Amino acid sequence: MTASAGAAPTVFERLLRPGRTSPRDALLDICFLVGFALLLMATGLGLRDPWPADEPRFALVAQDMLRSGDWLIPRVGGDLYGDKPPFFFWMLASAMALTGSMRIGFLLPSLLAGIGATLLVYDLLRRARGREVALCGAFVLLLTFQFTWQMRQAQIDGVLCFLTTLSLYGLLRHAVLGPAPGWFIAGWAVAGLGVITKGVGFLPLLALIPFAILLRRGWPAPVPGVGRLSLAGVVAMLVAISLWFVPMMVATSAGGDLLAYRNEILFQQTVTRYADAWHHHEPFHYYFTQVIPVLWLPLIALVPWLWPRWRTALRERDTLTAVLLAWVALVLVFFTFSTGKRGVYVLPAVPALAMAAAPWLPELLRAKGTQRVAFGLGTAMVAFAALAAIYFAVDGKAAERIVRDFGIQPVLPLAIAAALGAIPLGLLRLRDGWLAYGGVLVAVLATVGFVVYPRIDSVRSGRALMERLEQASVDFPELGLASAKEQYLLELRRPSYNFGHARWREREVEAADAAAWLAERPGRALLVEKRAREACFSQAQAIDLGRANRQRWYLVSGTPDPDCVRRGNRGAARLYVPPNASLNTES
Repeated sequence: MTASAGAAPTVFERLLRPGRTSPRDALLDICFLVGFALLLMATGLGLRDPWPADEPRFALVAQDMLRSGDWLIPRVGGDLYGDKPPFFFWMLASAMALTGSMRIGFLLPSLLAGIGATLLVYDLLRRARGREVALCGAFVLLLTFQFTWQMRQAQIDGVLCFLTTLSLYGLLRHAVLGPAPGWFIAGWAVAGLGVITKGVGFLPLLALIPFAILLRRGWPAPVPGVGRLSLAGVVAMLVAISLWFVPMMVATSAGGDLLAYRNEILFQQTVTRYADAWHHHEPFHYYFTQVIPVLWLPLIALVPWLWPRWRTALRERDTLTAVLLAWVALVLVFFTFSTGKRGVYVLPAVPALAMAAAPWLPELLRAKGTQRVAFGLGTAMVAFAALAAIYFAVDGKAAERIVRDFGIQPVLPLAIAAALGAIPLGLLRLRDGWLAYGGVLVAVLATVGFVVYPRIDSVRSGRALMERLEQASVDFPELGLASAKEQYLLELRRPSYNFGHARWREREVEAADAAAWLAERPGRALLVEKRAREACFSQAQAIDLGRANRQRWYLVSGTPDPDCVRRGNRGAARLYVPPNASLNTES
C-alpha cells in the first residue's frame, strides 16, 4: 500500500522509496540507519563516568588489565573476578587503549554492537525479503526501547546481543537463505565467542532445533541438512572458546586462589547461578508482565496486527519466520525457568523478533491504526515529561529529594525533553506517526545525554563521595573501604584497602574483617555504610560523609568493637593502588 493517488507522499514514504533496489539505495539505507543509531545511542558519549550497577566493575577490570598486562584472569580491586569470562573486558580494554579515554572507551563496544546488530538485521532481511522490508525491520529495531537504551550502557548484554545476532546471521545465511557453509561455520565460531563473553552465548545454536524439526516435516530449505556441517561448526566453536579456556586451565592448574577462580567461573556462575540464583529473584511471569509489555515497545505493540499474519505465514510454511519465532520462544522459556531474572537477559531476542515482524512492516507502518499507536506513544512521552516538570516545579520538597539523591534539579531537563519532543509531533503529525515517535525518542535521549548525564555524573559515579572522602581522610596514612563498591575504587585517587569483591552476601563477616584491619595499626581510617557502622564501629569516631547509592556513609577511626576484632580476619585486606597514584600506604 502506497500513498493515495494525488496525495502528497509522507516523509516515511519518501524514506522507504518503494520499488528502489539499486546498490545506491541500499547504501542510502545504511547511512540513514547508522545516522539514526548515532542519534539514539551516542548522545552523551564522553560526558559521564561508569555508573552502577555493572559499569564501574567492568571498567575497573578492563583498567587493571591494561595496567597489569594480565588479560587472562580478570581482577577487580586486587581480587579475582570469577563472575564473567574475559572477552567483553578485552573489548573494553582495547577501546580504552585505542581512544586513550575511559569515558569514551568504556561505552564504545556497546555503541558499535548496537550499530552492528542493526546492520546485520538489515542485511539478512534485504537478502531474504527485499530492501524495503529490511529498512523497516532495522528501523523498528532501533525504535524498540530496550535495544536502544541498552546500547547506551556498558554492560555485557549489549555486546552479547550483537554476538548472538551475528551467530544467528551466519546460521540462517546457510540454513534458510543458503547455501553458505562458510557463514554457517562462522555462526558456530561466534557462538563460541559468545560463550567466553557470557555463559549463555550458546543460545543462537538453539535455532537449529526448530530448523531440524521443520526440515524433517518437509518445509522448504535451500540445503538438505546441516548435520555434517555442524561437526565442523562444533570444531569452530571449540576453537573460539579455547582462545581463553585452554590458557586459563593451564594458568589455574597451580591451585590455590586460581583453582577457586576456575571453579567459580565454570560452575558457580553457570549451572548454579541458573538453577539456584542467589539474587535477582523474580516471579515466573516476570518477563511477560513486567519487561516485554514496556521495554519492547513499540515493537510489541504490533503483535495484534502481526498475529494473524504470522499464522498465515506458518500455514504457508515460511521457514525463516517459523525459525525466528521459535527461537524467540525458546530464549524466553530458557530465561523464564531460571531462578534469577533480569530484564536485560532477554535482550538478544529483540532483533530476532524484529526480523520475524519485518515482512509485514512496510504495510503496517503505513496503516492508520499503527500510526495512531506510535503517535500516541510519542505524545504520552512528551505529556509525561511536561506533567512531571510541572509537578516538580510546584512540589519543591519532591524536587529537593531528586537533588539530594541525584544532584540535579529535575524541572529543566524535563521541560527541555517535553519542548524538544513536541517539535516532531507538531511537524510530522499523525500521518507520519512512526517518524514522529522516532523524533520524540531522539529528543528524550538527547536530553538525557547532553543535559542529564553531566549534571548527575558526580553523584551516580560516586565521584562526589570520593572527593569528600579524600578531603576527610587526608590526615590518615592508610584508608580502607568496607562494602567497597567498584565505582569508589574507580574514582578514588589514593591507595586503599578493601576486603574482597562482592561480599554483600556476608556483610557481618566483612565488617568484622574490616574491624580487625582497623584495630591492627593506629593511623588508619575506614569508609563504612550505616549498617556496618552499627555492627562493628558503634564506639569509633565517625565523620558523616552523607548519602550515596541509597546508603549513608561514614569515615570511622579509632577503636572498633572488640567482638568484631576477635572474629575478623586481618589477612582479608587487599591493597589497591589506582593508576598514577603515589603509593603513600605502608605495606
